Amino acid sequence: MIVRSFKDIENTDRHVKAASGTWESKRIVLAKEKVGFSLHETIMYAGTETSMWYANHIEAVLCVEGEAQVTNDETGEVHDITPGTMYLLDGHEHHTVRPKSDFRVICVFNPPVTGREDHDENGVYPLLTED
Repeated sequence: MIVRSFKDIENTDRHVKAASGTWESKRIVLAKEKVGFSLHETIMYAGTETSMWYANHIEAVLCVEGEAQVTNDETGEVHDITPGTMYLLDGHEHHTVRPKSDFRVICVFNPPVTGREDHDENGVYPLLTED
């Protein structure tokens, strides 16, 4: 059994701050736990814009605080995301998140991330594995 809190991982290698400066993520479950998914708390900052494309992962995102708009860049559909709302990127959709306020979400990735990922120039996380 693993028991840890987000507070436990503040300012450790599991607390990742994006090079873009638009978000930070506390990765509480990673690939090295070998459970088939990773689990993160991510805060995207108000007034920023982040374009992403998880070509190698499926991501489920549950909003627990704040508000944002998520745009499916492939279809142009715009969705307002508020606390209690989830979106699932089950088709590897190119998408853009525009937080109206600091936007705190709980994210699940499959396959799990290692904790070393950051978005590349296309908004993609590379598919890294644990050795």
